[in-house]
Amino acid sequence: MSIFEVIMLVCFGMAWPMNIYKSLTTKSVEGKSCLFLYAIAIGYLSGIIHKIVYSRDIVLVLYVINLIMVSTDIFLYHRNVRLMRQNR
Repeated sequence: MSIFEVIMLVCFGMAWPMNIYKSLTTKSVEGKSCLFLYAIAIGYLSGIIHKIVYSRDIVLVLYVINLIMVSTDIFLYHRNVRLMRQNR
């Protein structure tokens, strides 16, 4: 386990609740990039696979939590796109 990996995941993880809250309250996709969200999700998924295959430790939990949060934001992104199209 690397303390720097933990710090990175905690810092990134602190941003997702704010993004999720913004997606829920504004119901807008303005300023969001779906491609970016998927790239981050792939990164977290790759980290999870690495931890399972090569280095199983407690940091795996942080990867899973972050993947759940970014997946929630991806779901909200698609929901908000649908809502915006319906309101036109």
